[in-house]
Parts: sequence; structure tokens; C-alpha cells
Amino acid sequence: MAIRVLLVDDHALVRTGIRHILDEAAGIEVLAEASSGEEAVELARKEQPDVILMDVNMPGIGGMEATRKIATAAPDVKVIVVSVHATDPYPSRLLEAGAQGYLTKDCSGDEIITAVKRVHAGERYLSAEVARKLADSLLSGGKGTPLDQLSQRELQVMLMIIQGHSVQAISDKLFLSPKTVSTYRHRLFQKLEVENDVGLARFAIRHGLLDDSPLSANDNG
Repeated sequence: MAIRVLLVDDHALVRTGIRHILDEAAGIEVLAEASSGEEAVELARKEQPDVILMDVNMPGIGGMEATRKIATAAPDVKVIVVSVHATDPYPSRLLEAGAQGYLTKDCSGDEIITAVKRVHAGERYLSAEVARKLADSLLSGGKGTPLDQLSQRELQVMLMIIQGHSVQAISDKLFLSPKTVSTYRHRLFQKLEVENDVGLARFAIRHGLLDDSPLSANDNG
């Protein structure tokens, strides 16, 4: 039986490229596509794909929260993250959230196929660059940046803030009260020593969470 794959990316062109790669691979079937974390969670519950190829930065809850929800709601579904971000906190936090694999978007088509097959077989799969950087972080004690002191939820709220979501929007997406979101926001300002959302975005750019301004955050996954 073919490995059933769900493609999740907010860029149709990226999904088309990956679909073309997988359509040429023996033993792999693209089951469906999704353009947001919310769609990914819904399809994971409904369709129970074998493997999900998951983008990180997307509108809505994003890939990190979607991965966490899928790990809880559909634990048999394997998630492989495909992202432009090779450095922490993304790889370690996505693995903590329940991902079984992590690829960078400059990987080859052959590596995508290999990752899908190996993760489906029950293995973990990390691209060589990600594995090397995780090992370097481990050997250095894993305390490389102030981001290491953030909880999983604080990091999730931070990612949504720098993508331009309001407190109310974050509240709605994460099923938290606005007061709770505001508390997380205040903690972020304290822990990262910034004064406002603009300072948070500048911090994110310095530490590789954004490649440009907050307005272009959704252009990079």
C-alpha cells in the first residue's frame, strides 16, 4: 500500500513542486493539500494520512501549533517539517512538539522521498545541516540565545505576534483568553528585554526567526 502524504504549505507553488517530486516516487501517494495549520489539523483528523510534510510560518496557528495538535489528536500520523529555518529554536521546538523529521527547503527531491519513507518506517529523519546544528547546540550546552528560556507556548505566541496577529486573533486561534495572551506577551517583553511588538520583531530578525520585516513574515516558511 502506498504511503499517503498530506502537503501543508501556504504557497501553492511550493506544494506543486513537492507534489511533482512525490508523484514521481514509487510507493507514495499525495492524499491532499492544505494551506494553513488549521486545515492541516482538520485533514489529519479526518483523513489520517501516514505522513504530513509541514511548513512552519503560515497564516493562523502556523506549523508549530499544528504539529502539537496533530501529535495529540492523531498520534499515528507522522509529521516532517520542511522549513527555510535550519537553526534553533525551530528544529528542537518542532521535535518537542511531536515532529518526527525536519528538512530544509533547499533539500533535494531524493531527500524528501527518503525522509518520507524512513519516517513512515518509524525512524526519525533530520537533514544533515539541521542535525549538525542541533549537535553543536547540544555540545555547547543548548543555551545559545535568550530564546532558550521561552516555554513552548511563549514561543508560539511570539511567532504569532511577529507575524502581525493581534491579541484577540491569537486568543481566538489558540483558544486562550485575551488576558492570558497579554500575560504571555508581557513575559516575552521581560524575558527578551524588549519594550513593544516592534522590538520583538527586531529581536526575531536578529535571531533568525524572520528574514525580513514582520510584513514579509508569511513569505517564509
